[in-house]
Order: sequence, then C-alpha cells, then structure tokens
Amino acid sequence: MFALQLLFNAIVLGAAYALVALGFVLVLNATGAVNFSQGDLVMVGGYAGLALFTWYPAPGILLLPLVLLGMAALGLLVALTAYFPLRRRPPETVFISTIAIGIILQNGANLLFGPEPKRAPALLGEGEIRVGTLVFGLQSIAIVAVAAGLIAGLHILFSHTQFGRRLRATAQDREVASAIGIPVDFMVAATFAVGVALAGVAGLLLARGFFVTPTDGANYMLKAYVAVTIGGWGSIPGAVVGAGLIALFEVVYPALPALFPALVPALDGLPLFSQNASVIVLDALILLILVFRPQGILGAATKARA
Repeated sequence: MFALQLLFNAIVLGAAYALVALGFVLVLNATGAVNFSQGDLVMVGGYAGLALFTWYPAPGILLLPLVLLGMAALGLLVALTAYFPLRRRPPETVFISTIAIGIILQNGANLLFGPEPKRAPALLGEGEIRVGTLVFGLQSIAIVAVAAGLIAGLHILFSHTQFGRRLRATAQDREVASAIGIPVDFMVAATFAVGVALAGVAGLLLARGFFVTPTDGANYMLKAYVAVTIGGWGSIPGAVVGAGLIALFEVVYPALPALFPALVPALDGLPLFSQNASVIVLDALILLILVFRPQGILGAATKARA
C-alpha cells in the first residue's frame, strides 16, 4: 500500500511538472529558442492565484479560468517584448531577453508580495478520500484532473482542429507555413500564449502544497529543461514522460529505505537517500542520458540547439 501511495503522489507531482514542460517545449518548437523565463512564469501563476483569491475568495478551481486568461495575455506580452523584436538576431539574443524577463518577474514578485513563502488557494478544499491505508487528498485529485484535462485539450487542439494543424505546421517549418498562407507571426504569438498559460496553471497547482516564493523560477525552469532532455528535445509526448519520470524519482528515491528496510543498516547513518542526495543522483543520471542517448527517450536524432 505504501508503494501505491508513493505512486499516486508521483502522479500528482508529475501532472503539474508536465504542464511546465509542455509549455516549454511548445515555445521551443515554434521559435527554435529556449524561453528561460518559463520557470518564473510558473511562479507568477502561483502569485496570480493568490492575488485573485485576495480579491475574490473562491475555490481555486473557480479562479483557474482567470489565471489561464491572464497568463495567456502575459504570454502575448512576452512574445511581443522578448521574441518578435529580436527574432532575426542570433538565438542567444532571445535567450538573454527571456532571462531578462524572468529577472523582471522575480523582482516584481518580490516587490509586490515580499520574499516570504505564500500559499495559493486550494482547488477544491482540504478534504481527503481514504481507501484502506491510501489517502487521496482532494487537492491532489484536482491537480491530476486539471492537468489531464488540459493535456487532453491540447491533444484535441493539435490533432483535430484547423488551428492546431496550423500551429503544428508553424512549429515544423515556418518558411513553408508562411508560403502556404499560414499567419506565422500570429501562430507563434498564440503558442507563447498557450505555453505561458500552462506554466501559470502549473504555478497555481503547485503553490498550494509547495508554497510560492519569488525565487522559485530557477527550480521550475530546471525541471522543464531536464524533462525535455529526458523525454526528447522537442518531443511533446517526451516532455510529459520526462516530467513524470522526474516526479517519480523525486518521490520514490528518498523513500527507498522505507520501501526496503534492509537498506537502513547498510547505510550506517549515511544520508544517501536524503532530498539533497536525490538531486545529485538525478543530475548524474541526466549526464548519463546526455552521453549515451542525447536524443532522449522519445526524441529523434539530436539537433544542434543551445
């Protein structure tokens, strides 16, 4: 039962990470450049939920559409300021501009909300459902349901709508898409809106259990980058798989001594399964993936990207 509880906890965390990674890879595919402000946009989503709750104290699930719309508008602003004016310059220019956006967002959040950790509103409340020894919190169930709904919605958008097909065509080859009459600039702007909206929702989902601070962006940016590296650079399904594997590792690795009590005497007090140790081991595994399978689990042949 303990293993099942860990698996559920990993699914919950992986669902939120998947939204961060999906937003990251959508912008990457559409522009060919990395949006280094993605993690800070997750942070902004958490604060957006908190600010909306202060203005209108309602369950987070009712505030979710407002967060989606507000973050989509912010995504358009990021595109207009950090990408379009610099798109014909070297890719490094866009990287730096998105880093600048992230720094602005971080310091703006610090100015408005202060450095202390804050909690976003719960989506459905603090209740829980018990099945034997398993505990399913309403917040956790809501996180999985929201993330699954958004991922399913994205699949329908990209696979079964004309708009989604135009987005995919723009991501695959902007020059050809433009030649056949697709408004490429509009599609890129729409991709920024979708990617940032996903980041904002992830921030709202995560800021209840993990709180939110102005400096959280770097951690979430790293999660997105690692998820895309594991799953396959530019692969949308790979981003989801990579996010899930990161969450599974983060939840299960520190709990290995509880799963396998025989490990405890062998450790002799060494903190080999602490949270800090799990970060070290995960990064070491990433290095191995980069060496032996640089295209990731679901990626095609490696492309030259920074």
